[in-house]
Amino acid sequence: MDNQSNENKLDLSEHKDEQAESQWQECKDNELAWKRDYKNKAEMDFYTDAQGVYARLSSINVNPKSEKKNGLTYLSWAWAHAEVKKEFPDVNYKIYENNEGWNYHHDNKTGWVKVGAIIKGLEYIEYLPIMDYKNKSIPVDKITSFDVNKAIQRAKTKAVALHGLGLYIYAGEDLPEDSKEQKELKQLKSLYFEQLTSEYGFNIPNEIIEKARTMTLDDFKKAVNK
Repeated sequence: MDNQSNENKLDLSEHKDEQAESQWQECKDNELAWKRDYKNKAEMDFYTDAQGVYARLSSINVNPKSEKKNGLTYLSWAWAHAEVKKEFPDVNYKIYENNEGWNYHHDNKTGWVKVGAIIKGLEYIEYLPIMDYKNKSIPVDKITSFDVNKAIQRAKTKAVALHGLGLYIYAGEDLPEDSKEQKELKQLKSLYFEQLTSEYGFNIPNEIIEKARTMTLDDFKKAVNK
């Protein structure tokens, strides 16, 4: 009788241990879930401001998707849109029409498009001339719908660049392609932003981003070789 009673107590003790283990594991699972939710919320909150959007998009290496033409560097508009859409699905574009309802503007001599890119409620607007394959403005009486559409797609890409995606490749677009100094500047900029991303992740301080916009070739050399 006593032996059976002791066995029952032992069985009950083991049951309590299993129950305690289960409760402890449930608490750990809940803690991990809470931490994941908190992290996701923190990242979402960070992405809701201009600094967060710029920090995320400017950290993306666009060099493999850029191409050169007539001494200028271009970013694939289809890739740029897809990349922004992955990071910020709510991205939206606005094509501004003129008073006549056309999707481009003109001064009776040449034409241009006005396009806005909106991310998290912040809009950046790009004005882009309607140009030919030589990057020369097309006379207004020679503009075709194809020319307008091409200008709109390019303007979208440049408007997105103002949010951070590939902005650095447009910094020296008016300089000759074979400029040794310009090539070195682009390489140093890319390396500098890679270092910042490695150090800060998505949380690159706004003051550093603002300072980088005005840095010279020598400034980048010093920053990279610290």
